[in-house]
Amino acid sequence: MIEQIFDKDEKRKISRKVLEALREWFEVDESREQYIHESADWIFIAANENREHVGFLCLKETGKDTVELAVMGVMKNYHRSGIGRQLFEKAKTIAIESGYSFMQVKTVQMGKYPDYDKTNLFYLSCGFKELEVFPTYWDEDNPCQIYVMALK
Repeated sequence: MIEQIFDKDEKRKISRKVLEALREWFEVDESREQYIHESADWIFIAANENREHVGFLCLKETGKDTVELAVMGVMKNYHRSGIGRQLFEKAKTIAIESGYSFMQVKTVQMGKYPDYDKTNLFYLSCGFKELEVFPTYWDEDNPCQIYVMALK
C-alpha cells in the first residue's frame, strides 16, 4: 500500500529505518541525518507491506513551478518489486495535483558507480531526461547529474 504520511515523527521514523538500511547509497552520516531531519517538512509518501514500511519518497519545492524528488529509498529485499515505481507514480500525481509543472532529481552521474547506475536507469525509466551535470556540485568523486521532467 502506498500512502501519504503527514505526522512529522512518523516521517522521521520511516526515513531513518530505510536510509540506515541503505548505507551503500547513504553512507555519509551527516547527509543521511540531514535527509531524516528535513523529510519531516517535505511531502512524504511511504510504501507499506505487511504492516511494515519498506520504502519512502520525499518531494520538496525548489521553485514556484518545480518540485524535487529530494530523497527516495526502498529496502533492498524489495528492490525490483515495483514499489519504487509505485512511490514515484504517487509522487507524480501529488505534484501535478499541487500545481507543479516540473519535477527534478539529483543523483550521481551515470558511469561512476554501479549502484548509482541502477538508480539512474530507474529515473530514466520513469520518464526523466538529462538536464545537466555539475562536476563539483557535491565533490569531484560524485559529479551531480540533474534529471528533469515536465508534469503537464
